[in-house]
Amino acid sequence: MERTYIINGKEYKVTINSVSGNNANVTVNGTSYDVQIKDAPAAPVQPAAPVKAAPAAPVAPAPVARPVQAAQPAPAAAPVSVPAAGKTATAPLPGVILAIKVNVGDAVKAGQEIAILEAMKMENSIEAPISGTVVAINAAKGDSVLEGAPIITIQ
Repeated sequence: MERTYIINGKEYKVTINSVSGNNANVTVNGTSYDVQIKDAPAAPVQPAAPVKAAPAAPVAPAPVARPVQAAQPAPAAAPVSVPAAGKTATAPLPGVILAIKVNVGDAVKAGQEIAILEAMKMENSIEAPISGTVVAINAAKGDSVLEGAPIITIQ
């Protein structure tokens, strides 16, 4: 089943490739993802997956959906979400990501600026909570995020 969703003015073409229990394989704008469906129905119903993954909220749910992706390689310059042990830098308040200043694999020091979040018409510096290596980038430039949303994971 293929559907097109518009979230905060961005168009996402979503195809549900397969559903097994609470796991699904979907393709979003040409990129394949293995995702877990929160509160999956007893009998898998394909149209339910996009509704659960993208609730109709005024703030873009795309960043919220990314953390449930299974680990997999991503194309260069694309946001990567890999559940990993470590410390995650989160959004201190709802806003829009203006910049991601690091890449997966980069070494960072505690307190180093790793992203910029615009909230209430002010730029907020997101700093590395610990020294280590960036293992996941859970948001992309232009994404709207909620307070507490994971932005970057450092291990």
